[in-house]
Amino acid sequence: MIAVGERINGMYSDVKKAIQKSDPVPIQELAKRQTEAGATFLDINVGPAAADKVAAMRWLVEVTQDAVDTPLSIDSQTFDVVRAGLEAYNGKALINSTKGDAELLQKYFDLAGEFDASLVVLTMDERGVPANTDTRVEIAATAATMAMEAGFNTDRLYIDPIVLPVNVAQDQPRCIFEAIDQIKILSDPPPHVIVGLSNISQSTKERELINRTFLVMAIAAGLDAAIMDVLDDDLMEAAITADMILNKHIYCDSFLKAYRK
Repeated sequence: MIAVGERINGMYSDVKKAIQKSDPVPIQELAKRQTEAGATFLDINVGPAAADKVAAMRWLVEVTQDAVDTPLSIDSQTFDVVRAGLEAYNGKALINSTKGDAELLQKYFDLAGEFDASLVVLTMDERGVPANTDTRVEIAATAATMAMEAGFNTDRLYIDPIVLPVNVAQDQPRCIFEAIDQIKILSDPPPHVIVGLSNISQSTKERELINRTFLVMAIAAGLDAAIMDVLDDDLMEAAITADMILNKHIYCDSFLKAYRK
């Protein structure tokens, strides 16, 4: 399971305050804690914390990579902010994310190629967020085809089928599971499938339970990546155990500890 730690995000008050004060300590502590919890990537998102998002992104990337070697996910919907993060980073990043419009996709494939980065593509285009399985898979297929035509290794392509809150779109989880199954056969190697996990439980009263249950069901359907709260021990242990039961890593009595190492 590719776990992308979500906590270095300017939407959180502690991160917002740290960005505004240029205080690296809270950011670096979060980076270390998420790494110890088993994060594969650390998502870096300025959010609403700064007016100059380009400068803030550079600062966040620099202070985070000073603290840990964990790969970074550069998270912004603004192209120049993403580029700034990639320029400041010394490793191979994950770009999170771009929409599925062909012209925009090509621009981001070029950027990912320039920096040897991986890329998250959302299954939405000028029509908006799909309400069905077929449109999600159609957009994913376009992304996979463009990747192959561009010589972009599909193992570096992440498709996000876009999870909607269950309390307003209760039929959508089924569409997500169906889409995951079909996306995983679009290419060889197959693209990864990633979700923003917390979306499923927005404005619900049992957020942790819903997140945990959805994640396990999605892993069983073929999901292999999620942007998630890796500091939620129950959530991480559910993901690790699901992977173990699916024979993705070897069982031992200390399998939870072994996975994190």
